[in-house]
Amino acid sequence: MPSYAKVRADYVPSEAWLLDRNGKVIGERRMNPHIRRLQWVTLDDISQATQNILLASEDRRFYWHSGIDWLALAGAAWQNLWHRRGGHPRGASTLTMQLAGFLDPALQPKRGRHRSWAQKWRQMAEAHALEQTWSKHEILEAYLNLTPFRGEFTGIHAAAMGLFDKQPSALTRPESLLLVALLKGTEASPRVAARRACVIVHAMHDANNPSCAELREFALSTLAVPPQAIRDSDLAPQLARRLLTHAGQRLKTTLSVELQRFATQSLASHLASLKGREVKDGAVVVLDNATGDVLAYVGSNRGTSDSPDVDGVMALRQPGSSLKPFLYGMAINRKLLTAASILDDSPVELATPNGLYIPQDYDKDFKGPVSVRTALASSLNVPAVRALGIVGVESFVQKLRQAGLKTLTEDGDFYGFGLALGAPDVRLIQLTNAYRALANGGMWHSYRFTTSDPKAKPRRILSPQAAFIIASILSDTNARATTFGFDSPLETRPWTAVKTGTSKDMRDNWCIGFSDRYTVGVWVGNFGGQPMRDVSGITGAAPVWRDIMEYLHKGLRALPRKVPPGLVHMKISYVPPVEAPRMEWFIKGTGEHVIRLAAYEDSTRKYLPRILYPTDGTIIAVDPDIPPAHQRVQFSARGSATLKWVLDGKTVGHGRTAWWRPRAGHHILVLADHAGKLLQKIKFEVRGRPERPGG
Repeated sequence: MPSYAKVRADYVPSEAWLLDRNGKVIGERRMNPHIRRLQWVTLDDISQATQNILLASEDRRFYWHSGIDWLALAGAAWQNLWHRRGGHPRGASTLTMQLAGFLDPALQPKRGRHRSWAQKWRQMAEAHALEQTWSKHEILEAYLNLTPFRGEFTGIHAAAMGLFDKQPSALTRPESLLLVALLKGTEASPRVAARRACVIVHAMHDANNPSCAELREFALSTLAVPPQAIRDSDLAPQLARRLLTHAGQRLKTTLSVELQRFATQSLASHLASLKGREVKDGAVVVLDNATGDVLAYVGSNRGTSDSPDVDGVMALRQPGSSLKPFLYGMAINRKLLTAASILDDSPVELATPNGLYIPQDYDKDFKGPVSVRTALASSLNVPAVRALGIVGVESFVQKLRQAGLKTLTEDGDFYGFGLALGAPDVRLIQLTNAYRALANGGMWHSYRFTTSDPKAKPRRILSPQAAFIIASILSDTNARATTFGFDSPLETRPWTAVKTGTSKDMRDNWCIGFSDRYTVGVWVGNFGGQPMRDVSGITGAAPVWRDIMEYLHKGLRALPRKVPPGLVHMKISYVPPVEAPRMEWFIKGTGEHVIRLAAYEDSTRKYLPRILYPTDGTIIAVDPDIPPAHQRVQFSARGSATLKWVLDGKTVGHGRTAWWRPRAGHHILVLADHAGKLLQKIKFEVRGRPERPGG
């Protein structure tokens, strides 16, 4: 017979467990679909009531015999000889003999039959052999861990959890009586099990045991319904499914059970507060900046989700504006822009192979000339599209791949200008790790779930100077006030740099940001792709992000940020004063104290008038379903009310706007001042059926 140590070593539960960084269970996955067998429990972790009732029912002289109870065998033989019925329901097999049957497959009876006489003699011999090398303590412990109880539940641990939802150490007398009664017939009906338990009660003569009536009621309430499934740990089910591979596995991860629990609760609480806004799903990931350890991994919110098994951390979703920091970081890194550079936030129409691309800002308003700092912090869309035109779409695609966004598999032409506003699908964990590179001064490292995960070769995606400037912008309350105000969920007690993102039709919203120690990414939306109702990154994901950031830094002292060499901090001002004077960071050699706008008249200290619509190269299509007399195009401009519009050499209107009935063909539009001086000239085209002569 095998030794106790070998039996313990060979014992394989039906489950696999995911452990946190301190060895606490954080996730669980069933690997064996045929039986349910949990972790081995020691005798000290099994209720004393269960042990006493088991011995009273199955093996009264357990501590005195050497594996075979000859008195019980004689009694059983006498009963079989005279066909007596009733009496104590105990059989002649000792616990040691039954254990020998569990350990030796050759002792198992054939289906639907009893053990042969040869098997019984061998069972007794092996039980005697067990007693020579095993202690009584070890035999009793092994028996309780290996014996089947009911249905798929094998072992006292699975039976206690499956039938009573408690650990074996907490089993009460009624529960122990019912479990021991099931040993004589694991599929017994509630009434039969209660009757067997009642026989055990009478044999024990213990006043502390329940009455037979109480046992019947308890058995009916417990066994009349199918046994409940043992509850898996719900803290990291998606990650358990991803990492656990075989039964009995106990995989130690980098997660923190306390942080995982807080992140799960924060997400659930906030999604509950958005009830009625058509939002059901969310995901959270937390990374350690220094090591890349995944500290929290919340794949879904089971409380509100229609698809709770979907993994939101790995799902492909559109990131919205959350790609902008890498776009501006690339432009600053290549010295194409500075944080003080001015970009025009005004209507723009961009010709693409699929038609015109007309970006809009989140609030449907345009701010005019804005600095890169304001454009990024306030998440303005048109300046981002203009910045993409400066750095190039294909170059930006390559930069995002370099930052670990592996899902961008197409070339720049496929994504087009929509790349600036988050058109491609990305994964939350990869995008969060890209932000971690910003926190680490532009150096990208792979994240890890376990300390043994293979490491990808580190790579620099931005210079330390460019990464510092981007982090400065993302942490600037004043710069983001244009869109988000001064009191938003993006404001935290510790220093943090953060960016939100909202995809088209409010199908996804994001909030990703970092401190000096941690990077946190949150996604909120619907796995089915349904649009949310009035939920943006600032109202959906940001409150969860802030709660987690505050939790992470509880009791921690804010550390001063290290300024990398090669940066200059200088005071700047604008002419005209489109933004207030301020201190600004520049990569050495790119700074200037005064930034002048090109479209500006020093003599009148006013902006030069400019055509806002149509832009140069615009193509306008005549609608064939609308009568020509009812179709109009509005010309609009920035400037004074004394402007004059000249189309193809003829004056068609005065002021900032003019209406024109479209005619098919190529046209030249001139904006002039009241004296007829040319201010701007553009060309555009109208496509459609030409008007007949005479109207």
